[in-house]
Amino acid sequence: MANLIEFKLFAPYNKGAALIGSFSNWEEISMEKSEDGYFRTHVELEDGNHQYKFRIQSRSWFFELDQWVEVIDPYATDIDNPSQNAVVCIKDGDRIIDTYVWQHDDKPLPADSELVIYELHVGDFSGGEDDADARGKYKHVIEKLDHLCELGINAIELMPVKEYPGDHSWGYNPRHFFATESSYGSTMGLKQLIDSCHERSIRVIMDGIYNHSESEAPLTQIDHDFWYHHSPRDPDNNWGPEFNYELYDETLETYPARMFVGDNVRFWIEEYHTDGIRFDAARQIANYDLMHWIVKEAKKAAGMKPFYTVAEHIPETTSITNADGPMDGCWHDSFRHVITVHICGDTFDLDSLKDVIDCKRKGFMGATNVVNYLTNHDHNHLMVELSDRNIFNEEAFKRIKLGVALLMTAVGVPLIWMGEEFGEYKYKTPESSKIDWKLMGNDQNCSLFEYYKGLIGLRKNNHALYAENIDFFHENIEAKVLAYTRWNDEGSRIVVVANFSDNFLAGYHIPNFPANGKWHEWTGNYDIESGDDGIMTDLGSYEAKVFVWQ
Repeated sequence: MANLIEFKLFAPYNKGAALIGSFSNWEEISMEKSEDGYFRTHVELEDGNHQYKFRIQSRSWFFELDQWVEVIDPYATDIDNPSQNAVVCIKDGDRIIDTYVWQHDDKPLPADSELVIYELHVGDFSGGEDDADARGKYKHVIEKLDHLCELGINAIELMPVKEYPGDHSWGYNPRHFFATESSYGSTMGLKQLIDSCHERSIRVIMDGIYNHSESEAPLTQIDHDFWYHHSPRDPDNNWGPEFNYELYDETLETYPARMFVGDNVRFWIEEYHTDGIRFDAARQIANYDLMHWIVKEAKKAAGMKPFYTVAEHIPETTSITNADGPMDGCWHDSFRHVITVHICGDTFDLDSLKDVIDCKRKGFMGATNVVNYLTNHDHNHLMVELSDRNIFNEEAFKRIKLGVALLMTAVGVPLIWMGEEFGEYKYKTPESSKIDWKLMGNDQNCSLFEYYKGLIGLRKNNHALYAENIDFFHENIEAKVLAYTRWNDEGSRIVVVANFSDNFLAGYHIPNFPANGKWHEWTGNYDIESGDDGIMTDLGSYEAKVFVWQ
């Protein structure tokens, strides 16, 4: 059965365009330009997969004027990796992406305030155990979902999965914005991964690269300065051609770059049922108008389901999330910097500790406005930070646990980078960041995993940790001890007492304990009574105690 299928290309100031494809034996099919700026043609196509490209007279400054070049459809949803052609799939006479049938759209998903996010890279997270060199695929991540369910996380943040050049990258160089990375599997494979997450009530947040594209992305070849800034605005922080969101076309009454990115954001929500976006390099985008609009478009596309928008804005700024800010949250990079130097013993500064444990001190409004982490793909694992300072083995695990206790009890949404939950120790390099799953066979690594799992469980069961309330009720600069309490209006309460020194503090006295009566100390699993004179407890070096009100 053959039906007429439309091919179109938005290129309002280009002189000529043609379609070539497997269906025309790669001979040109001419395209007509309309007043709306689109070149169009129609082709009779049988059901099945067909490869195609456009030829266009480029307006980009690095070609001869009106030079004919071959480009991939900027809206291509599938790329054939060997030939680097776009693929269109026809079924029952219509264009489709694939035939995936969603199974778990009805499952309830956690609210933003309940999130515990796990950041992973598809190629490095899985890497099929039977093959030392295997790069992971979507299907391997599905095999690991039981591990993540046991850990207790309820959101996965996928490092970028848009098609990039070659077979291995962290994805911050997207070439094709509507196509999924073919080395990880098919579009069906990605949908199955997202559906399998939803089945387990795990949300999927996409890492969205909307500051820039890879240098040979199709729009760069068609008419570079119509979509992008001519040259980098900040050469020191430049990762490729930067979208020009300020450029307005008065004739067509459109912002071309906004139109493209808006279409892309809606596509990923509608086609892949995603539950949030992390906006990479928001400080470089530097356009709140655009971000307000894009977030509104995203939430409209998501409809009734929860959708979390978070900005990577380094250094962080409250303006991006607060009352007038476009985003729900932002990456809280100072949390990582301050906690790292404190667990490594480089410094002790009570004010900076309190500023990152309670983001409101720096002007953030509440618990979903920051995403806290001990590390992420931009930083080394904590084990590396510690080993660089000659802190190893039991001592290193102990200090990481102190960090985890702070991460899971601070105000904000916690994020864990893959492998951190069992003490991954390799240096961060995009060439080799594959997770070493064999570590789970070691007692200390297992014990760290159990510690993470327990504290995540505590967060989920004790909603004091979802609230904004926090009070630093005891601090001791000489002993390097800080204690704070978190509570909510339903009567849940938690106290954290942290020792940032090398000293074992026997019978340490903590006055003004927030409530008299029975508390359960979570890390050691025992009960303790607090009276008018507070409590006495032994505090190990670099140790946190977590008391839960009974």
